[in-house]
Amino acid sequence: MAGPLSHIRVLDLSRVLAGPWASQNMADLGAEVIKIERPGTGDDSRAFGPPWVKDGAGRETKDSAYYTSANRGKKSVTLNIAVPEGQAIAREIAKSADVLIENYKYGDLARYGLGYEQLRELNARLIYCS
Repeated sequence: MAGPLSHIRVLDLSRVLAGPWASQNMADLGAEVIKIERPGTGDDSRAFGPPWVKDGAGRETKDSAYYTSANRGKKSVTLNIAVPEGQAIAREIAKSADVLIENYKYGDLARYGLGYEQLRELNARLIYCS
């Protein structure tokens, strides 16, 4: 059975705690959540262990149980939004998103062309949660 948010696409640019938890709740309700993580390290909460997730052989991985819990049900994309190519890809995803969730410092995403005013020009119906 499809969840009540199965018709919603969420672009998740959040990191650590509140933002990932909000988008995780939306994923639990059926939304398609596309989480953007930075190259190399990904979301900071990957390292919030122990406890660590274990692989099929019972060995600890580098992903914390918190990260796995708060990001279940999401699609994850590694994207460097500090470079023009990454910014262009993020804007392309934002064109088809219904909701964007971010928790950067005020004005940070605008530096990358991903602020509310900039994305509103591409997608007037985008709900921008900051």
